[in-house]
Amino acid sequence: MLSRVAERIYWQARYLERAENTARLLSVFSTLLLDLPPDTKLGWRSLVEITGTDRAFDEKYKQANERNVMRFLLLDSASSLLNTLENTRENARTTREIMPLEAFEQINDLFHYAKDNAADSISGGSRHKFLEEIISNCHEISGLMAGSMSRGAAYSFVRLGRSLERADMATRIIDVGSGNLLTKIGVGENPAESNESYENTLWMNILRSLTAYQMYRQHVKHRVNGEDVVRFLLQDDDFPRAATHVLTTITKVLKHLPNNTKAAKQVDKTLRIIGRGNIGKLLDAGLFQYLDDLQVEIAKIHTSIADTWFLPHK
Repeated sequence: MLSRVAERIYWQARYLERAENTARLLSVFSTLLLDLPPDTKLGWRSLVEITGTDRAFDEKYKQANERNVMRFLLLDSASSLLNTLENTRENARTTREIMPLEAFEQINDLFHYAKDNAADSISGGSRHKFLEEIISNCHEISGLMAGSMSRGAAYSFVRLGRSLERADMATRIIDVGSGNLLTKIGVGENPAESNESYENTLWMNILRSLTAYQMYRQHVKHRVNGEDVVRFLLQDDDFPRAATHVLTTITKVLKHLPNNTKAAKQVDKTLRIIGRGNIGKLLDAGLFQYLDDLQVEIAKIHTSIADTWFLPHK
């Protein structure tokens, strides 16, 4: 397979997964704000922080209110939902001979649907239906490719892209949820009591943002709490969006690709960091540095993949 084709397939899968994750975040966060009291300090800027686009947002807007954040994340940035779907479509268009034709047609239809409806979804009225349509179509496209692509090199790069994007998103959500969100939900005269009252709601919505709530309740018998949620989303072997599971998937995929030593070593290193993490102690001390280091290691996995199989970018 040509390096440029492998890279486009990889990024098509990453962008499709990113579009679904963005839609899911916007939908769940809107629900979370409805569940919290009106005088909570939690605001829309938290969404910008999760996506790591603070600087770009501040260059465009002075206030992080609902309308500005939604416009930025739906339409008005390089990492917006619409631009992510456009990038998905472009990478799929240039590799149409590799993937099922039906998959490209659905990606193309999804992009045009988003283009026609994203602006009307900035306000609350039709937003939920729009986001649910995006999520549903992303699921359908991923399922179509999983059910109809031969298990060769092309599908290996689909799995690499999708899995790495899932690992990145899981750590981002945990990072902002365990740090910024918890410190902002305090209300009234006693923030400590308020935090305890609303912490359960926060962690439930973090699970829902990764479609993890039902699986968490099946496998973790305690009430929803920060330590168990973080452990589940980082260290669970079976849940397909947990960091450990997706990195293990990458390890399995790499075995089918040549010259995989550099990438495989980096994945193994990242898995060891996750496995050694004592979540209870880390939560007490603050997860920020641990998750920051973990995100750096995940980024290095991408770098090792790019260095091995993709053409260098000048």
